[in-house]
Amino acid sequence: MSPAARRPTISDVAQAAGASRSTTSRALSGTGYVSPEVRNRVRKAAKRLGYIPDAMARGLKQRTSATIGLLVSDLRNHFYAQLASGASQAAKQRGFAILLTDTGGHRLNGAGGPTTQTDETDVADIFLGQRVAGVIVTPVSATVTKHLTERQVAVVEVDRTFGSKSADAVTVSNADGAAEATAHLIGLGHRRIALIIDELDWTTGQQRHAGYEAALRSAGLPISDDLVVASGWDADDARRAVLELLQRPDRPTAVFAANNVIAEGAWRAGAELGLAIPGELSLIGFDDAPWMSMVSPPVTTVAQNPYALGEAAVGQLLERIADPESARRQIILGTELILRGSTGPAKTVE
Repeated sequence: MSPAARRPTISDVAQAAGASRSTTSRALSGTGYVSPEVRNRVRKAAKRLGYIPDAMARGLKQRTSATIGLLVSDLRNHFYAQLASGASQAAKQRGFAILLTDTGGHRLNGAGGPTTQTDETDVADIFLGQRVAGVIVTPVSATVTKHLTERQVAVVEVDRTFGSKSADAVTVSNADGAAEATAHLIGLGHRRIALIIDELDWTTGQQRHAGYEAALRSAGLPISDDLVVASGWDADDARRAVLELLQRPDRPTAVFAANNVIAEGAWRAGAELGLAIPGELSLIGFDDAPWMSMVSPPVTTVAQNPYALGEAAVGQLLERIADPESARRQIILGTELILRGSTGPAKTVE
């Protein structure tokens, strides 16, 4: 096969640059000493020949690849898609590729319930088989982190954390964001404020619930268990839960939806009952999905930056890979309350 008909090898680059194979390898990888003049000559030769490093061969030699595993809950959700985008771009800038998968949302186990621990470990085993350098995960339990770290793979938990001492974490200030949202409604005169939430087992749900209660306590308002409503895992589940809530004789005047999917369900429920927003019902969300600024009125929400979460997770993962023995680190990013038209002064329910 002629050189023009095959993929250039490192030996071809070495010959073209007039350097040894080992010197060429050091010049291209950036490891070990090579004089600036020789490094420049090697890289020019590689570019001229169209040489592309063989990541698989390098992975076999180093027992890892220049690939990061990214396991998220549901790429159909704008939040996780943006998180993956941030991680992908940050990895690319550092010379890494992303091996991305999701667990299919809350339907992977075929029962309409949440993703299971087995689902996550099955995906983790795929990452192990690909010799990824490390893994970023939005976990549903401590199992996947334990599974990976026991096999000496660096892990960063993102969005939520199970507090593993062997994994770093990147999250947002959920409690502060929820407290700010609830305080905003209280400031508008609302006294019966419902929290619609999908779960209280993960740190996201626990912290948002804690922030909601903290704002009520700070205002001297009672905490009513009947105003904390389990929504289910998708927009239709949330719609049904909010429909039932809003048809009570003592219905709330405001609804705080704990994520963007729940907010969609709450919006649909209000529309189905013909309630004017915000005249008869104020609505505030957590997350800022594109639809929230497209409806009328647009939805007030606590915005977090999932793109920045992905970027920060990659940065922390690569720091962990470089220094495996350093202390566990948790990065907490802030949130922003975005005021739009879906919240207004409380109206007494007749």
